[in-house]
Amino acid sequence: MIKVIFTEGRGTYGTRRIVRKLARQGVVAGRKRIGQLMAAAGMECKTKRKFKATTDSKHSLGISPNLLARQFAVTQPNRYWVGDITYIPTDEGWLYLAVVIDLYSRQLVGWSMDSRMQAQLVNNALLMALWKRKPGEGLIWHTDRGSQYASASHREIIRDHAILQSMSRKGNCWDNAVAESFFHTMKTECTHHQKFKTREEAKYAIFEYIEVFYNRIRTHSANDYLSPVEYETMQISA
Repeated sequence: MIKVIFTEGRGTYGTRRIVRKLARQGVVAGRKRIGQLMAAAGMECKTKRKFKATTDSKHSLGISPNLLARQFAVTQPNRYWVGDITYIPTDEGWLYLAVVIDLYSRQLVGWSMDSRMQAQLVNNALLMALWKRKPGEGLIWHTDRGSQYASASHREIIRDHAILQSMSRKGNCWDNAVAESFFHTMKTECTHHQKFKTREEAKYAIFEYIEVFYNRIRTHSANDYLSPVEYETMQISA
């Protein structure tokens, strides 16, 4: 049963997540015992590494106040979204990824990929999320101070949908910790372990990771060890 859960989690689950998954199947086992069995079977979690940031906040565009203020625990969907940009290396050059995360369930509700890190990248990610979730007025949209998020085209989308823009304080990555954490997780569990010949290869791998694995299968501690989609579904049916 541990091997099945470990394989389902693509080699990313440690003893804490496996304990919770086993418990939902009616099996009670301690983390120490599970760790011993995993070690005996040669099951090791994918290792983590540090990654550099991509934020370019050296611009003269307007900056919005920090409305989120690190309040990452949210009780309703579509009230607080966070976003960020990262990069993935390929043999053709960088592939840039912009995401939109609903803090309620940590679900990736919007994303966009491009060979250039311009405003259109983040605009497309936000527009996808708006089309998919259709939030009401007053949504707080939190990002860093990057020029893409401060651009005129991005602020126009925000105005058109009655969104309240929020930005991290200068040089403070902890103000956007959830988005930073997702990128760290994605790279640890997906892109760091693959070498991409083309951007299309990377796009396919990232799409599959987000839509098939992360949103629907991967357990999340903030969701009582349910996947984002499972968590939202259970809350709706409760």
